[in-house]
Amino acid sequence: MSAALDRRPVSPEGQREQFLTFRLDREEYGIPILQVQEIKGWERATHVPNSPPYVQGVINLRGLIVPVVDLRLRFSLPEREADEFTVIIVVNLNGRLAGLAVDSVTDVIDLVADQLCPVPEYEGRTDRDFISGLAPREGCLLILLDVAHLLGPEIATPQ
Repeated sequence: MSAALDRRPVSPEGQREQFLTFRLDREEYGIPILQVQEIKGWERATHVPNSPPYVQGVINLRGLIVPVVDLRLRFSLPEREADEFTVIIVVNLNGRLAGLAVDSVTDVIDLVADQLCPVPEYEGRTDRDFISGLAPREGCLLILLDVAHLLGPEIATPQ
């Protein structure tokens, strides 16, 4: 069994898990709804020197300083100006918070294990551990993300 199959986001066969779906460019992505703390309207982040290029900066979320990751830059997509649909998804990873800047939030969906497909392995591509699987949805594939691998331990702020 490949590593992609081992990290499937849905537990036992037949059990449902909910995902928040969002758009970046022309693709749709999903993260487990249980990791979402809130969705907030776009707010410009304060830049912090020497941050990785995909970290926009930090925001003040009711007294907590939260780093914001621009997923467009994290996924090597072209930059885009924020508009009225741009939001920050605040995720909670075991008490650590981070914001994910996305083009728009689209839906909350239920998935079961037999709907998921593993991520194909490509020779020489090892920097995709943050993709936990794929799920067919309305004529395209939904890309499911492993938020912990996406952010790494150094990005999120303790709550």
